Amino acid sequence: QVQLVESEGGVVQAGGSLRLSCAASGSIFSITSMGWYRQAPGKQREWVAVATSEGSTNYAGSVKGRFTISRDNTKNTEDLQMNSLKPEDTAVYHCNAATLVGDYWGQGTQVTVSS
Repeated sequence: QVQLVESEGGVVQAGGSLRLSCAASGSIFSITSMGWYRQAPGKQREWVAVATSEGSTNYAGSVKGRFTISRDNTKNTEDLQMNSLKPEDTAVYHCNAATLVGDYWGQGTQVTVSS
């Protein structure tokens, strides 16, 4: 089992920045990648970013160039640095950890971007 604990989100103005953190515990050795998803009101959950154990990162087109995902294998944490935030970035953000036998999810944290 893998447990994921996320930091609190917050409310920021458009154009501002916010950093989310996720700490993993449990069967850390089984994690192959960690990432972030988000779900806005009335929308389906969408993938945002992923970081592999090898250091590769990928981003959804909607956040590419604005968000940066980082993973610290020694601390078993991952961060999502969000810059140039837009009102459409408002959503509940979930940390995700992928293993060979399934995915694990954090509790979700609210990010609100005001116009």
